[in-house]
Amino acid sequence: MNAHITVIGGGLAGLTAAIAAAETGAPVRLYEAHRGLGGRARATAPPYIVHEGAHVFYADGPHYTWLKKRGFVADLGWPSPGGWAGLRYRADGRMRRLPPVSVLRAQARVGLTAPVDTDFRSWAAARWGERTAEWMANGIGVVTYHADTGSLSAAFVWELFQRVFGPHLPGVRWVRGGWQRVIDRMATRATELGVAVETGARVEQLPTGGPVIVATDLNAARTLLGDDSLTWTSGHAALLDIAVSRSRRDHTLVFDFDEGGFHESYSMQDDTVAPRGESLYQLQMPVRAGESAADAQARLANFANAVLPGRHGRTTFHRTAVAKGRTGALDLPGQTWRDRPAIERGDDVYLIGDMVAAPGMRGEISINSALRAAEAATAALSTVSSAREGGGPG
Repeated sequence: MNAHITVIGGGLAGLTAAIAAAETGAPVRLYEAHRGLGGRARATAPPYIVHEGAHVFYADGPHYTWLKKRGFVADLGWPSPGGWAGLRYRADGRMRRLPPVSVLRAQARVGLTAPVDTDFRSWAAARWGERTAEWMANGIGVVTYHADTGSLSAAFVWELFQRVFGPHLPGVRWVRGGWQRVIDRMATRATELGVAVETGARVEQLPTGGPVIVATDLNAARTLLGDDSLTWTSGHAALLDIAVSRSRRDHTLVFDFDEGGFHESYSMQDDTVAPRGESLYQLQMPVRAGESAADAQARLANFANAVLPGRHGRTTFHRTAVAKGRTGALDLPGQTWRDRPAIERGDDVYLIGDMVAAPGMRGEISINSALRAAEAATAALSTVSSAREGGGPG
């Protein structure tokens, strides 16, 4: 059998790795356990197009440059001025048009660095007070999905805070049709490049015949690779997708400084995701330590009542879920992204996804790790092929 690169998993990471490797001319085979590609980037079918997790891109890193160059993030949607008018911050139980003044002061501290070895709550409280530190930690729950963001590494949280709330905000991008549209474009490109894609194909042992890129979550990778060390901290949150008949009283975007929740309109920048006259929203609420999923969902429902007044009589679509251990890597004090599970596992095996040793947040980690693994795998494949052509081992 001819040597080739095997990719196990057809989500954002797996498709990125397959495309990057195939662009070099390497033969690639991709196996996906589910009937459809996309992993957590998949979206539901119309008329309500909702996601399991993130649905925006930050256009301030190499991950976005790679996607944009290939046309995967074309046809962007842009919020109307009215959409931004619905932006609020919940603090002390009320909706504000601006964050508390003490948080604004912290946002302005460009150039300030935070220590890796200290938790964010202690570090921030020493500078801006305990109340402000808690507001900041909860505000960044939008990307950590974690009820105790203040317990994470100060360096880790501060970097995220500056990206989301800093004075030089990165450009947020929404692709019309959601991440599913991006996945569909990537799948088409992979096929054009000759990637052999097989869905409904669960791989239970590492294949032979060349380098292998494992693009599954850590739980599946731990079993497949027989490596109990493959663990890392991630978020735990209750999720709610909801559509309502449109009302001017509804808020379009809310950062919850009180409890770490987040509320965002899918439809303010993309009218294709919901029927005419309706607004579609995604909400999240981190689950506290020892809290039941039902209690977290109850807190999320109360949050929804505050951001969508009178929603019960207007609801046309409603879906709840819980995301645990699948919302990207979180670094505890003393840890950085370099301490996460390594991409290169030895013997031409590579591990990629949003919980491994690559920079970025959430899906960005998947893309950055996939590009690194694809480069290493193609180099390894060249070595294997040369050895075979020369009559050597392999």
